[in-house]
This record gives sequence, structure tokens and C-alpha cells, in this order.
Amino acid sequence: DQNWKIIKSRNLVTFNEMVMYKDGLNAESVNLESEAEKPDFISLDEISNGAAQRRNSEVDEDPEAEQDPEVEETEEQQIEQGTPTTAVRRSTRTIRPPQRYSPSLFYILLTDGGEPETYDEALQVENSTKWELAMKDEMDSLMTNQTWELTELPAGKKALHNKWVYRIKGEHDGSKRYKARLVVKGFQQKEGIDYTDIFSPVVKMTTIRLVLGIVAAENLHLEQLDVKTAFLHGDLEENIYMRQPQGFTVQGKESQVCKLRKSLYGLKQAPRQWYKKFDSFMDSAGFTRCNADHCCYVKSFKNSYIILLLYVDDMLVAGSSMEEIKNLKKQLSSQFAMKDLGAAKQILGMRIIRDKANGTLKLSQTEYVKKILGRFSMDGAKPVSTPLGSQFRLTKDQSPKTDQEKAYMSKVPYASAIGSLMYAMVCTRPDIAHAVGAVSRYMGNPGKQHWEAVKWILRYLRGTSDMSLCFTGADLKLQGYVDADLAGDVDSRKSTTGFVYTLGGTAVCWASKLQKIVALSTTEAEYVAVTEAGKEMVWLKGFLDELGKKNEKSVLHSDSQSAIFLAKNPAYHSRTKHIQLRYHFIRSLLKSEQLILEKIRGTENPADMFTKGVTVEKLKLCAASVGLQA
Repeated sequence: DQNWKIIKSRNLVTFNEMVMYKDGLNAESVNLESEAEKPDFISLDEISNGAAQRRNSEVDEDPEAEQDPEVEETEEQQIEQGTPTTAVRRSTRTIRPPQRYSPSLFYILLTDGGEPETYDEALQVENSTKWELAMKDEMDSLMTNQTWELTELPAGKKALHNKWVYRIKGEHDGSKRYKARLVVKGFQQKEGIDYTDIFSPVVKMTTIRLVLGIVAAENLHLEQLDVKTAFLHGDLEENIYMRQPQGFTVQGKESQVCKLRKSLYGLKQAPRQWYKKFDSFMDSAGFTRCNADHCCYVKSFKNSYIILLLYVDDMLVAGSSMEEIKNLKKQLSSQFAMKDLGAAKQILGMRIIRDKANGTLKLSQTEYVKKILGRFSMDGAKPVSTPLGSQFRLTKDQSPKTDQEKAYMSKVPYASAIGSLMYAMVCTRPDIAHAVGAVSRYMGNPGKQHWEAVKWILRYLRGTSDMSLCFTGADLKLQGYVDADLAGDVDSRKSTTGFVYTLGGTAVCWASKLQKIVALSTTEAEYVAVTEAGKEMVWLKGFLDELGKKNEKSVLHSDSQSAIFLAKNPAYHSRTKHIQLRYHFIRSLLKSEQLILEKIRGTENPADMFTKGVTVEKLKLCAASVGLQA
């Protein structure tokens, strides 16, 4: 007696069709063995009718059940007369099982990348041998590193659970690498008992772009390293216990648990412990940690220097001497399990394309853009020329009000789309900064019009997926451009600040955000924007100074003559007396000559695309001014 079942997953829903139809259809009218007559689906009404017929048949089979003789005679007459029955509509399409799954499996759960979700699934899929090898490699690393020791669980302590996580990694040459990771369920940890501090820094995107600009300008060597099982190198300061991994329980010690000696993936303090370990090693190796970015390390030699950037377990090493870089690799390999990836080709999903003959270095996210277009079914959409069309005037009034509209928008992956676009924006696509900032204000309650604007941005990326930041290596001159849009937000009437800084003509830092106050005039909005851009200039100059690249006179361009006059002439005026004290910081910067504030024509200001929608011609001019090339 089999029961029907349905298993749902993100990509695939399959079930045992033999069981599903056995109860709902007449055995005499359906040939279950014929593949050509299998229907594509079965409705819930048919399932309900099948269940009702099964209950009726059970009652008929009960010998003690009382039956009305008149009803029996009526039924017999109907059968003898051959009462016609309604035929079930069935598809004529031949059902073929997927080739990559075993035909003996009635169902299987898959993630977006075709990776198993659990240990049991990993042993049942077609590539189970590869997943077993991946798990064995992970266990070998854990044992070699002496991550834990088996012991009895002390009274009053709880052992944390764990699980296997499976991923298929794409390599630079197009091949696939099967990777299994043992992860602790850190959400079971208790603050103050199992952990205290958990913060761990990572290198800023601006730092990566600045270093790449220096590499292109000075034709430095650029190498990439990866730390194998980075979090396992961190030393734990607390006593933490964990259950033995599934599939690798030690025989005869099934009741014992793992007392962790080293940090493990999933623990809340794992990133912090790894960073502390790495930071102490770099300090002992003679490297200086930059104050502007704690994940950037510099070491100077007689005629060369080395810059190292750390993002969790990914490293970029830039230097003028290949011999010194090789020595650093040896030092790192003696302390940690390292993987030398050679010349840098990709970092954090950004492809590094270098042409030493022409002295150019491109930072591209073409593959990532195509991936998100496919994820939201926009890879076949018609391209548009601007990130945000002039017809869009987004407000909170466009948010759903009826239950029907809310039900419709609940099925729309709005937040996921914004997150995907935002990563492209902060890495290599400053041209969509204003558009992404505008649509992200309605993530709490997005409406249909807001979703149409998101799709418009995706259509723009569809036509400009090959666009990338190109460092030409012209010079190391730092220049800034700033602009403001008075009362750009329709709901709050706050103004929008937009600025961009270029190093050698290529954008290294940009922003598009609402101001914290409501400006009363265009002059005030521009003045506040200049101050915000000036603060970023201070950080950029300080960081370049730490790298030994001093910029004596850095210029900030603004298209507002009144804001420049107000910054250079600190005269009291009744129309500016309400401006908060913090926004007069620009005056001290000008007085100490840390930056120069100059006028630029509005038609030539590339910061315009960070504050408002612009025409196609102006967008092309702005993109070319900040080093965006197709």
C-alpha cells in the first residue's frame, strides 16, 4: 500500500508518477506501463477524487459493512448496461527521465548550481564519487591541522551540530572543482559563553582599485594567492564542543564529541581569529599595516616595495621585484597552507585583464552581469540606453495598497535583484549608482512601478555587459568631481549627493546617496555635497601617502560657483547661518591647502550621472571621463 508524495525544491519538483496515478485512475482504462500515455501532471482534484475512491473501495472490501441490496442491484445493472465513464484528459507527449539523474530515484533536491543539499543526497547523485573525494580531502585537512580531539562531553555543556556544504567551483580554464566544507551551525552559540568579539575587517573595494591603478601606472607585478582552509588556522580562546561529522564517526567512540582546538567554518568568531593570526604573522615578517585600511600591508626594500591585500582568504600581492614576491610566498607557505594562483586573473568575481604591451589593466564583471541577467530571466530582454528612464518618477505612493497587489509583489524577487545590482555597482559599474540608489529606497514595500525600474536597469546592463573599468597607467594624479540635485527625493525632499574620484583618469571611488538634511537652496545642497566629497579626499590622500604616493595638490571640481564662493569666503550671512557646523569642514581643508576647489562646467561634470538621470550623450561623456570602456 503506497502513499503519494510531492517534494518541492527551488529548481525541480518530481515524484513517483506510478504511485500518483494508481489511486486516481481506473486500472482497466489506463496502461501504466506505457511511457507514451503518461500525463505531464495531475491536478489536486484528481488526487482528492482518487483518495475518495480509495476510501470507498476500502468500505466495499469490509465484510462486516452493511450494504443496501437495492443499491447493489442498481450498481450491477449499471455495470451490465455499460454505463459510459468520463475519460481523463492526458497529454500525448512522451515523458523521458532526465539523463543526469538515476532513473531509480523518484525525487531529488537540487540547489541553483546543481549541488546536493545534504550528506545523503551527495551519496545518491550521479557524481557521488567526486563528492566523497571532496569530503575526504576536507577531513584530511582537518586532521592534519589537528582541529579537534575526541573527548566525553562535560556535564552542563552542549555539543554544536554541523553539516556538510557542497559547492561546484568554476576555474579560470573552464573546468569544475568539487568542494565540500564541514560547517558548524554557529547560530547555536551563546554570546558571552561561546564567543565575545566577532568583527573582522576585509579590504575595501576602493583600496583594490587604487592598488590596481598603481600597478598599471608603474607596471608592477601582480600575483594572487589563496589560503586553503583559512579559518582553520585561527586559535580558539573558548572551550567549544561539536558532534562528530556525519559519515566520519570514529568506530567505538560514537558517544564522544569533538573538542575544538582550532577555529572552524561556521563559528561566529572564526573570521576574527583567522585575521588576528594572519595580522600577527605579517607584523613578525616586517610588514606595516596601513591605518587607512587594516587589510592592506606594505613593506619597503632598498629599491622596491610590496603591497599585500587580504580579503578573508584571497590575497593580491603587488610589487616591483619578482624575487621579493617569491620570498613572501615562501614565508606564507611555511606558516599556512597556501595555493599559488600565479598572475592575478580574478578577484572577488571581478576579472582582471592585463595588457602589458599597451600598459592597460581592465577590471570587468561581464560574466557576473550575464549571470544575474540569466537569474532574473532578463538575458533575452531588449537593451536600453540609460540606467533609469526619464518616465520613472518613483515615490512611496506607488507601493502596493490592496491585498491583491501585495500578494503579487510578494512573489517578485525585488530584494534579491537589488542586492545583485548593488554588488556590480560597488565593484566596477559607477554608471548605475544613481539608479540602484533610487530603487533601493523602496525595498521595504516595493510596487509594480518600482519593479519596472529594476527591470529597466537590468535591460541597461543587458546592452552594456562588456563595459569595464580601464586603468591606462597615465599618471597617479588624484582628481575629484562633485554634484548635487536639490530635493531629488520626492517623498522626503532631501537632496542627492554624488561624487567620483579618479586616479590617472579612471574611477577608484564613487558615491550616490541622499543627504541627511533637507537643503533650503541649491547653494546649500552643493555646499553639503562638497563637504562630503572633501572627507573622502582626506582618506584617499592619507592612504596614498602610506603607500608612498604623495599627491601634493589634489583638485575637487564643482559646477556650483556659489558653493565654491561660500567655502572660500567664510563670511557670515543670514541665509547660511542655519547650516550645521560639521558641513563647514571644507573650509578648514581649503585653508590648510589639503585640496583645491575649482569650477567646472555643468556639461563637462561626470558627477552628474550620480545625482540624476541624464541623456544618452551625457552618459557617454560621463562614462568616458571616469574610465568606463566597452
